[in-house]
Amino acid sequence: MKPKQQSSESNPDLQGEGNYTAGRHYNEATKQFVDSGKVDKAAASAKPESPKQERDMKRAEQEGKSHAKGEDPQITQPGGGRGTREKKTGKS
Repeated sequence: MKPKQQSSESNPDLQGEGNYTAGRHYNEATKQFVDSGKVDKAAASAKPESPKQERDMKRAEQEGKSHAKGEDPQITQPGGGRGTREKKTGKS
């Protein structure tokens, strides 16, 4: 017997393909932070305080990058970004 699948009506926290509410909250909070003018101060305070900390941060960054599947081609292509990629139809 298959377990009963919950629907979004019976479980409002279940949102299928993604948690749109959480995404919206994140986007709003990010915009508020950027608009607050605190970005430069936060960036400056995130700098390493010692050569050892700098090495540790670089090592952690490399470790994270080693798990990545690569950069999005839309970002690395000239004119990349949302909506700039031409659709390939296979027709001439």
